[in-house]
Amino acid sequence: MAYIGKTPTIGNFQVCDAISVVNGQAAYTMQVGGVNVSPESANHMLVSLNGILQAPTSSFTVSGSTITFASALETGDVIDFIQILGNVLDLGVPSDNTVTTAKIVDGAVTSAKLDSGVALGKVLQVVQGNSSTAFTQASASNSVTYYPSSNKLTASITPSSTSSKIIINAISTVRVDKDATTGDCGIALVVKEIISGGSTTELYPNSNAYNSGMYTGANAASQVIRFRHHEIIYRTPSTTSAITYEVGVFGYGSALSTVYLNNDGSRGEIILTEVAG
Repeated sequence: MAYIGKTPTIGNFQVCDAISVVNGQAAYTMQVGGVNVSPESANHMLVSLNGILQAPTSSFTVSGSTITFASALETGDVIDFIQILGNVLDLGVPSDNTVTTAKIVDGAVTSAKLDSGVALGKVLQVVQGNSSTAFTQASASNSVTYYPSSNKLTASITPSSTSSKIIINAISTVRVDKDATTGDCGIALVVKEIISGGSTTELYPNSNAYNSGMYTGANAASQVIRFRHHEIIYRTPSTTSAITYEVGVFGYGSALSTVYLNNDGSRGEIILTEVAG
């Protein structure tokens, strides 16, 4: 905040150096440690003369570093002390170990402020989602990803910082059915990243769908492969917007007939872990 004139001294309580009275003199220079000091006003001072506190403005006035008593002092008078209070309307800087929980405004300590002092690699939050609803999809074409339209295996997280890392653990039982012809086919879990107000990205554990998951590796017709699949994906989304992650199933192969997620109603889980980056 800008001020016209002198900027207030905030919470600076000072006791002036001892002042020797000069007979017949009313004005004296105030110093602290041999350096001239200038109070905010007479109302920001405690002045004791001959053991009696003096009334500001009526018993004394100040101008800069000069205090002037209403009457000239005489030999034998004693200026006991002059204490400068600073700006008494402001608390200034609190003393150590004086701020309690009740004194902190709700919402004042934000995640971003906490994150500024968090060590790299520290876990900031964990979010989990699950679903036991089986999803079945007849394949319409080769090499395609399917996501449930309802009862999705999904979880959302809002990163504390743009430098945070998100570790995605997706776990589900998957199944692939081959048709009556020969030919390889396979299946993998896929995660879709949806940034609120931003981009949507399909995430493959090994950079592309074809290198992810497990494949039958056989040409037998009408073969069924079913297994518990666990994928771990590491992301740096560089945002503090809310992010939703949805688990889908990728099917590959010209002989692909049907793909399944949470096959036989087994429980699927997605766990999102934010790590300080």
